Amino acid sequence: MAEPLTSLTSLPMPLIRDNIDTDQIIPSREMKSTGKTGLTDGLFAGWRYTEIGGRTPDPNFVMNDPVFADSQIILGGKNFGCGSSREHAVWALAEYGFRAIIAPSFAPIFAGNCVRNGILPAILNTDAISAIDRSRAQVTIDLPAQTVRIADGDRWSFPIEEEAKSMLLEGLDAIDLSLK
Repeated sequence: MAEPLTSLTSLPMPLIRDNIDTDQIIPSREMKSTGKTGLTDGLFAGWRYTEIGGRTPDPNFVMNDPVFADSQIILGGKNFGCGSSREHAVWALAEYGFRAIIAPSFAPIFAGNCVRNGILPAILNTDAISAIDRSRAQVTIDLPAQTVRIADGDRWSFPIEEEAKSMLLEGLDAIDLSLK
């Protein structure tokens, strides 16, 4: 069972690249177990570290910037989470502390995995994502109202299916939803 998500305020970490696939989110070499924990070191390992298999942070990768150390929101590009149906990618994101990803589009299986693991996949157009990125300000996501707002007041609405919204608001996974 995930923590319920109603609203979230965070400085978003900009990772605005199209077609970020699940192998880039967590390379297969980094999946050492079948469980949902112990995956954070492998999160974005191909970009995050200076060498494959190493653990020396690449100072040029956004996730290693101390400004974004506490980010709970990722700003992404089109087709975020494409590739395989690897649920480990979402598990690694959740374990690291991300609760939402804002992108123009998501791979459908990845988006479903996000919802089932307590991460909101919020769809906004590229203009909105660019405005959020340019602002370098905190973002507030209001799930009941289905809005994203930046500190200077700009606000955008995002779509979400009712079942997905309920699961996130109540912190339910697929089993919890069935039992309910």
